[in-house]
Amino acid sequence: MPSKPESILKDLEANNFAPVYFLQGEEPYFIDKITGYIENNALAHQDRGFNQIILYGKETNMATILTNAKRFPMMSERQVVIVKEAQAIQDLGREQADQQLIHYLKNPLPSTILVFAHKYKVLDGRKALAKELDKRAVFVKSDKVPEYKLAPYIDDYVKGKGFTIETRACQVLAESIGNNMEVLTNEIDKMLINFDEPVAINTGHIQQFIGISKDFNNFELTNSLSYKDVQKANTIIQYFAQNPKSHPLIPLLSLLYLHFSRLLQVKASKGMGDRELAAALKVNPYFIKEYTTAAKNYPLGKIIDIIGYLREADLRSKGVLANNLDESQILKELIFKILH
Repeated sequence: MPSKPESILKDLEANNFAPVYFLQGEEPYFIDKITGYIENNALAHQDRGFNQIILYGKETNMATILTNAKRFPMMSERQVVIVKEAQAIQDLGREQADQQLIHYLKNPLPSTILVFAHKYKVLDGRKALAKELDKRAVFVKSDKVPEYKLAPYIDDYVKGKGFTIETRACQVLAESIGNNMEVLTNEIDKMLINFDEPVAINTGHIQQFIGISKDFNNFELTNSLSYKDVQKANTIIQYFAQNPKSHPLIPLLSLLYLHFSRLLQVKASKGMGDRELAAALKVNPYFIKEYTTAAKNYPLGKIIDIIGYLREADLRSKGVLANNLDESQILKELIFKILH
């Protein structure tokens, strides 16, 4: 089974390096994080000139990579060979190249750290190379963090920095930034450097240091729809219309679709306790009251209609039957249909 990026980072921070790393997957953030750590920490600065080699996949082939990997370090206990953009290696996937790498995996040079940063793609798990990498190398699959796991991820990330964060603040970040992990972690890091001592992060801190309004954000919009607070919803979408670059329509439609899909689950979950329902919805139990209230506020037929409105808005946002409406007008019409 491929290793999780977080566990590999912990090993690296403990100065435990392996001979071969193959980092693959759709989420580049974790691949860059692991690659960057090895590049910046596996060798002392003065040793990098002779013992750190950076190759790029589209400019190299497997024979060249392995020739460098088999070289002994100069006046150092180890050398590092990093292949960036490894998904573009000229002959990766061809029988001869794959067999060359398999042969190396069976007896890697202990003094070499060989890293493949294979972004946006994964190897065919049925083929011999993937099986051998899984068996003999540190084989990492870097998946996109699904939206329902973002808030727990943020909570863990902030705790890992020595801080805590309120549940509501986690949700605001998750729903306002989404699962672009590089942007999300950069924004959190920029916020945390403003504190000399650990604090409990709240929505006020997020507004002050990141610029996401504690009153006008995606989380507050879904909350206002749950409770059918027409005035609050309209105020928020007016704010969104005045700040369109900060509140793009497509991610918001995805969030609203997830929200109302969960209401369908609530409708079908009669007899479940709060914790059981939270597990089924993949949300923090803190938010169950909102979902159960929303399920009472929207009849089943209305929820099904809303799913249809969301699909229509998605098509319009892509220019299909848009009738020259801009994103703010599409959103205003959508929210009106949801609430009335």
